[in-house]
Amino acid sequence: MKHWLTAATLPALLFASIAMASAKAPPLFVDVRSTTAVAAEKLEGAAKDDAVRLSKIPSALWLAYGSPEVVEAKARDLVDRASAESQLPVLVAYNIPYRDCALYSAGGAADGAAYLDWIRGIARGIGDRSAIVILEPDGLGVIPWHRTLGGDVEGCRPAGQDESAAARRYEELRGAVAILSALPKVSIYLDGTGSSWLAPGEIASRLVKADVAKVSGFFLNVSNFESDDRVIPYARWVSDCIALVTRGLDPRACPSQYSPATFDDQATWHATDAAYDRLFAQRRLKRDPARQKHAVIDTSRNGQGSWKPQAGKYRDAEVWCNPPGRGLGRLPSLDSGNPYVDALLWIKVPGESDGECHRGTAGPADPERGVKAPPAGQWFAAQARELIERADPPLPAP
Repeated sequence: MKHWLTAATLPALLFASIAMASAKAPPLFVDVRSTTAVAAEKLEGAAKDDAVRLSKIPSALWLAYGSPEVVEAKARDLVDRASAESQLPVLVAYNIPYRDCALYSAGGAADGAAYLDWIRGIARGIGDRSAIVILEPDGLGVIPWHRTLGGDVEGCRPAGQDESAAARRYEELRGAVAILSALPKVSIYLDGTGSSWLAPGEIASRLVKADVAKVSGFFLNVSNFESDDRVIPYARWVSDCIALVTRGLDPRACPSQYSPATFDDQATWHATDAAYDRLFAQRRLKRDPARQKHAVIDTSRNGQGSWKPQAGKYRDAEVWCNPPGRGLGRLPSLDSGNPYVDALLWIKVPGESDGECHRGTAGPADPERGVKAPPAGQWFAAQARELIERADPPLPAP
């Protein structure tokens, strides 16, 4: 049996797969100056207690604005303090041009050159210290003027741009990978979307174009709510699909959560596992999860899984936007218990709003909640309370 991965294709950077699997891996960094801790200072009563409680659990620092000098200082400060505590920080780089396709979290660098200067600032701030970098949430899921493997132009079509914008997105991500992967102790993860979104073949093809070979792997479920029961099989399929695609398989042939499985019936998901087994066997290839690309999974709000609104109730239910009745998921850990998953992380900061959700109505209130939600990134005390009350597993006592 041939092995799918040869020595020539081994990535130069194996920090995540080695360090995170080791019992000596440092604990994740708890930032006493986190946005949650800052929010707690301005709250009172039960809302303050909730924020303080959440602030004691490690979550990511989002770097989304500022000049290269400003972001360098922010990254250096965080990594300095984490290093002093012998802890491992998680940084989210979120400033790519046309991020979020001009929706609730719109913004980003002015152009590719400005973006790569900004990434160099992060790299200088990190230096030779250890860190996990989550590189551009939605960076591969929402690409301006991008064509799917089926040839369809996707919905992100910003004015004044054309299909050359998609090629620029890949150039920007490859440039960021080249800069950050030169750092000796950094684990980098690219956008792998999530189990309710792209098929493995679609995202695997994008990850390959973005130079996933040079990084530790991909992140899943960021700012989303899909349960571990769905996301972990998806992580395995994306990893297997990348392995097969880099050995010549057409990505459109990768099995998915939609075929041969039926997405809404997890009892059928074993059919997709069996389909991958057949593909490896037909090509006389052997899986090696230890050397394939790994995932990190955002478990910050997935304890109750995703929200299923009443059919036909909303023109656009925006199921990703402050859905009701959700709960915290598993606590952050560098030991996922799964060979395809390097870590469970709280990447989206639980308690921070997704934006002013209108669900296809004129607003300004969220019709599901009956209140106007805070803007994206601001503290949403009612949601924080829900997440704690409905946490699965339950949040440890303070």
